[in-house]
Amino acid sequence: MNSPVCVFVGDELARYGFGHGHPFGSDRMQAFWDEAVRLGLDKRVQTCAPALATQEQIERFHGHEYVERVKAQSESGEGFLDYGDTPAFPGVYEAAAYVVGTSLAAMERVLSGECRRAFVPIAGLHHARRDGAAGFCVFNDCGVVIETLRVVHGIRRVAYVDIDAHHGDGVYYAFEDDPEMFFADLHEDGRYLYPGTGAAHEHGRGAAAGAKLNIPMRPGADDRDFRAAWPAVVEAMLACSDR
Repeated sequence: MNSPVCVFVGDELARYGFGHGHPFGSDRMQAFWDEAVRLGLDKRVQTCAPALATQEQIERFHGHEYVERVKAQSESGEGFLDYGDTPAFPGVYEAAAYVVGTSLAAMERVLSGECRRAFVPIAGLHHARRDGAAGFCVFNDCGVVIETLRVVHGIRRVAYVDIDAHHGDGVYYAFEDDPEMFFADLHEDGRYLYPGTGAAHEHGRGAAAGAKLNIPMRPGADDRDFRAAWPAVVEAMLACSDR
């Protein structure tokens, strides 16, 4: 059907998960789609197939040495990709590459005008650093999309808004001193929740000071708190548009 919203679904995205008992299990994809069908939302969106990212695309954000290490541990299926949160498993490289590739496909559909909005249910792996995994995140699809907008499409000024409960530290610190990347993040206060970053005083460095906005929220913050905080994001975006 024709719809302004594209939702990417498929078994390829379900590959990204760390097994039974891990907080990030491989059952998330199906659980999301089952609920969407139950609510009748599947009839209101355009469904799209996942896509696999190339190594060249992944390395627009990540270092070559790190990507090669993920490939090696993907073959062995042994060890951890960080300090204990993100275990390797056979095929982890391909699983993570599908997340990146699907986020890129979503970006391309919006840019081309095929849809106004796109949603990838297994994505937003915002903890991964340029040189390493963190917090269940192997490759940072958000970072790859930002770099692709710049390198491939020539779009230098990018606005990134993160509403995950956890601070998007992998994105924030990668672009902390970049004045052309506006960053806004509403998250639970880092004093109470991983990764422990994203304090209100973290607002960018150097020429990027003021181009970043971190809004730590109380544990258990609800919709009312979110609505109260949202105008600050809009005001900051408008201010940055005049920079």
